Parts: sequence; structure tokens; C-alpha cells
Amino acid sequence: MAGFLSVLRRLYLTIYNWVVFIGWSQVLFLAVKTLKESGHQHVYKAVEKPLFLAQTAAVLEILHGLVGLVRSPITATLPQIGSRLYVTWGILYSFPEIRTHFLVSSLVISWSITEIIRYSFFGTKEALGFAPSWLMWLRYSTFMLLYPSGISSEVGLIYLALSYIKKSEKYCLRMPNKWNFSFDYFYAAILVLGIYVPGSPHMYTYMLGQRKKALSKSKRE
Repeated sequence: MAGFLSVLRRLYLTIYNWVVFIGWSQVLFLAVKTLKESGHQHVYKAVEKPLFLAQTAAVLEILHGLVGLVRSPITATLPQIGSRLYVTWGILYSFPEIRTHFLVSSLVISWSITEIIRYSFFGTKEALGFAPSWLMWLRYSTFMLLYPSGISSEVGLIYLALSYIKKSEKYCLRMPNKWNFSFDYFYAAILVLGIYVPGSPHMYTYMLGQRKKALSKSKRE
């Protein structure tokens, strides 16, 4: 029974990783194609549907960690996925005014290259039981450039959205109401920006540590 469950787990994770890999590959292809043919103003419209599907599918990774399908700590997975979902749905989806900014292109390209490498690495590892050394190197090295560009784009887009958040009052809850509670999305967005300040260096340092550990282990093997 344990052996069957192990095979089932590997099969599920292999399919999951490669399906999401295909999704991010589509995002990158459409982004680059649109940049070349139409310019950065049209990138969001071209990638919107596959971007939402691929990024939202990452919610399953939190579930994978909670039920023990993968060994990735929730403390590392949750902030990264949470911030990306916030930018995807809470910013890009909610405020069309910023969708034509060039930061959308840098965001989408940074995210998609990172995820294509990551999901191909884990998909290969689940399917074969190992990953080639070159793919492992890419998995644990490319983030050194792509993480700063992605984070900078996220922060930039949240900042650009602030004026539209304040003007529209979207997602705000004003008193009086039956819950006797008020919520201002503008200040929530500022709070999120504030979390990026200590959070980004912490995550980057964590990933550097993971890189050192993974590549050292690879050399020993």
C-alpha cells in the first residue's frame, strides 16, 4: 500500500509540475511575441488568461506542503505565493489603469522564466528520480537576477496602483455598516509595500542558503 501511494504521489506531482510548466511557457511565449510585435502596452492583454491560471495554480503548492506531499516549508512558500497572488489579482486584475506599464512586461518575464525553470526541475526530478546538474544549477542560480527584477516590478506596480486605489475606493468598507467594521484597501496596500522591505532581503538570503546547500550536495553526489 505504501509503495502504491508513493507511486501515486510521484505521478500526481509529475503531472502537476509539467502542466504548470506548460502554462508558464505559454505566458513567456506570448509576452515575448507581443513585445516584439506590438510593444509592452499590449503584453498584459496577451498573457492575462494563462497568467491567472498558472499563478493561481500555485495555491496547490501550499496544500502540498500542508499535507506532506513535498518537503518545502510553508513559511517559505506562503509569502512568495501570497505576494504573487496579491499582485496578480489584487493589483493587475483590479486596476486596469496600470496594465499598460512596462513593469508588467518585466514582471511577467521574470516570473515566467523563474517558474519554467523551477517546474521543469521538479517535474524532471519527480519523473526520473533526479535532475541533470545543469538544470539544478539553473534552478538555484537564475533567481539571483530574476528575483530582484521580479520583486522590483511587484513593488513598482503596487506603488503605481496606489493613486487608483485611493481614488476608486475599491474593496473599501466604510462605517456605518452591519459589521461595525471599516477597511481601507489603500492603507492595506501600503502595509503590503512595507512588508516587502524586510521580507524581500529575508527571502533572498534564504534562497542563497538553499542554493549553497543544494549545489554542495550535488557536488558530493
